[in-house]
Amino acid sequence: MEPLSHRGLPRLSWIDTLYSNFNYGAEDYDAEGNEEPKALPEGSETMPYIDESPTMSPQLSARGQESGDGVSPTPADGLSTGGERDAGKGLEMRKLVLSGFLASEEIYINQLEALLLPMKPLKATATTSQPVLTLQQIETIFYKIQDIYEIHKEFYDNLCPKVQQWDSNITMGHLFQKLASQLGVYKAFVDNYKIALETAEKCSQSNYQFQKISEELKVKGPKDSKESHTSVTMEALLYKPIDRVTRSTLVLHDLLKHTPSDHPDYPLLQDALRISQNFLSSINEDIDPRRTAVTTPKGETRQLIKDGFLVELSEGSRKLRHVFLFTDVLLCAKLKKTAVGKHQQYDCKWYVPLADLVFPSPEESEHCPQVHVIPDHELEDMKMKISAIKSEVQKEKANKGQSRAIERLKKKMFENEFWLLLNSPAIPFRIHNRNGKSYLFLLSSDYERSEWREAIQKLQKKDLQAFVLSSVELQVLTGSCFKLRTVHNIPVTSNKDDDESPGLYGFLHVIVHSAKGFKQSANLYCTLEVDSFGYFVSKAKTRVFRDTTEPQWNEVRGGCGVWGRDRAHLPAQALELIQVLVLSHPLSSPQEFEIELEGSQSLRILCYEKCYDKTKLNKDNNEIVDKIMGKGQIQLDPQAVQTKNWHMDVIEMNGIKVEFSMKFTSRDMSLKRTPSKKQTGVFGVKISVVTKRERSKVPYIVRQCIEEVEKRGIEEVGIYRISGVATDIQALKAVFDANNKDILVMLSDMDINAIAGTLKLYFRELPEPLLTDRLYPAFMEGIALSDPAAKENCMMHLLRSLPDPNLITFLFLLEHLKRVAEKEPINKMSLHNLATVFGPTLLRPSEGESKGHLTLASDIWSHDVMAQVQVLLYYLQHPPISFTELKRNTLYFSTDV
Repeated sequence: MEPLSHRGLPRLSWIDTLYSNFNYGAEDYDAEGNEEPKALPEGSETMPYIDESPTMSPQLSARGQESGDGVSPTPADGLSTGGERDAGKGLEMRKLVLSGFLASEEIYINQLEALLLPMKPLKATATTSQPVLTLQQIETIFYKIQDIYEIHKEFYDNLCPKVQQWDSNITMGHLFQKLASQLGVYKAFVDNYKIALETAEKCSQSNYQFQKISEELKVKGPKDSKESHTSVTMEALLYKPIDRVTRSTLVLHDLLKHTPSDHPDYPLLQDALRISQNFLSSINEDIDPRRTAVTTPKGETRQLIKDGFLVELSEGSRKLRHVFLFTDVLLCAKLKKTAVGKHQQYDCKWYVPLADLVFPSPEESEHCPQVHVIPDHELEDMKMKISAIKSEVQKEKANKGQSRAIERLKKKMFENEFWLLLNSPAIPFRIHNRNGKSYLFLLSSDYERSEWREAIQKLQKKDLQAFVLSSVELQVLTGSCFKLRTVHNIPVTSNKDDDESPGLYGFLHVIVHSAKGFKQSANLYCTLEVDSFGYFVSKAKTRVFRDTTEPQWNEVRGGCGVWGRDRAHLPAQALELIQVLVLSHPLSSPQEFEIELEGSQSLRILCYEKCYDKTKLNKDNNEIVDKIMGKGQIQLDPQAVQTKNWHMDVIEMNGIKVEFSMKFTSRDMSLKRTPSKKQTGVFGVKISVVTKRERSKVPYIVRQCIEEVEKRGIEEVGIYRISGVATDIQALKAVFDANNKDILVMLSDMDINAIAGTLKLYFRELPEPLLTDRLYPAFMEGIALSDPAAKENCMMHLLRSLPDPNLITFLFLLEHLKRVAEKEPINKMSLHNLATVFGPTLLRPSEGESKGHLTLASDIWSHDVMAQVQVLLYYLQHPPISFTELKRNTLYFSTDV
């Protein structure tokens, strides 16, 4: 395609002319500043010099319109009609470039001044008894800003008179050369940039005064501007120095274009450009402004604020999308399929200008598509498959297996993880365009939903205008997404490098103590989330503490204490026993939760205000209408967490402080069964000893817990799957061990999930599992048999081989679990769900065998665990099994299957 000649250009307005000339794509230049010939594909992104001055030269406008001449987008030597360089016009263009740059430099200096303005008073308060920030925090946030300000103030003061008294002999190359030589200050700023942002964000969340300061910094307007001040956030101002380096480099490109090679400035500008380009190539690409912002055809900066992978419910099916939040628009895209070696690109599915974006309330969402939730057992099955493949990969690597086999396994693991990522989210996140269509995303975490909502609402506080993107503008914006994205990989564990931390496997015990910092009384509770298989899930929830500004979840009192009911009717002796049991627990906290970790690396705490307004409740069970008051996250550091002692910590969130403690128990420690030293209790005591002492066929604790669950918990959603508060369970354990006469009264008042948890704990703490260590290998081999008749004979014979107390108790539990599963439409607990919960508890390898199975942390979902679940599921799906019939039908073959 031939370059457009000066003569062949159509009549253009002066601003169109200027934009067509100022095409500063930094990639079009080599390290020496020479322009490389490069054909731009249709719709490709260009990066024009963005002039921030309020006005441009009216002389250029008049001249361009009167003569019909435009400025060619070809290099400067094509400016004149004859193709020869017109020195006068070149120098005039030089002046225009410098004038625009000088005006934007003034704005930049004003921005730096605004950033520095709060620094002195913050430092003054740092040494007082009530500091807003510490000196260390101030140094981190404002690092090198003063130095950068002084450099640019000196540069501006020297350049300004030269531009104002312009003539063709003026030189200023030495000023740009000196500016480039001071880029080391910028390198220090860039290296600290992310830490500065994180510190500012954390300080804003924990200190209301600093939050107000950082949200509205006043930037002085240019001398010729009508606006005296504009309000800008600290986050936006901290980005300006990074943005400035690239813009200065782009200006050097243009100055060289319009500077004759025999001009004294030419070698100085070349040197300055070389230094600047080398600097740009060396700084961290993650915060390179070319990767965080795109320039609109009107010369405005559209910055990327947030991006990530979300599941969209589109036309009744789940689709994985990459969502990009810019300063004025939300764009939903998917990655195009491209041939190997081809440049990858995104395809825009839809976009909504933020000025038109609204979040429909739950009651307004009734006409939105309903969420189809994948059954839990299908998700659990997939987790088991993934973990089994992980184990195979590790074994192949350990045995130095073929790379093809490993790659094949990794591919299969990715496919399964992708399915899990696509099908596990169920929390609706609805987006509505006030001009028409609504969109529905599904998220696995309310924390994540809140982050997206808050980021959008923060941008909507600005004076945003509605707009419609032209096809070219949309193409440019979508084309920029691949370069700008900050999230590069789908969040699945198979995308992790081998040297990355596999996360923690085992049990995290968390105690939520209290929270403070609320401005008004409210009904408050917290939820806990951990990451698992590449996404976050909610694992536990504290009780609601009513009408308070300082919830104390570790208090023992009616209405919000240990069991959340008024217990004035309890006998004094029972109340005294409860008090003793709770206060004797570590840290005197009833809000202890046991959370299973599956490769987890982070813990999130969300604080909610409970909504009791029934009119706001949506028909969609997955809709969360309670208001998030604050949220925070901590990394689970294996070194810090893996101790036997409790570790106390505080999460700060929007001025709210939540105090909690935690300790971690590894998977291999949780498998250890410690027999009780005293044989008077029931926990940790052989089942035969307990039934003999009680003169019963089934232990009293099993009968009473099952009776209470069937009385008032059989329709409880997630019964046996949702954890009860650990301290409630420990209190019940102590009461059963002491054989206290008030057991029945306590059971009737206790939270049903704590009773279900007590039953599970009893089976878990038996000195050997209910189906015995001796028969474990036979159960594993029996369930693997292919022939149905052989499997039936074997599995029934293995039951027959159990000691009578074990068999009778197992059959008693089996019938109870079947009755629970009959209520699956209400309690969401299928036979498979119940087998997943109880299988590994009733059937485990002996401690000696388990050491061999747990060489890898990720083996917790190994083939053995899958088989344990399948054994219990086999018996649950079997027609009723009678103890008498079993004993009558004796088969003559060995238990060694």
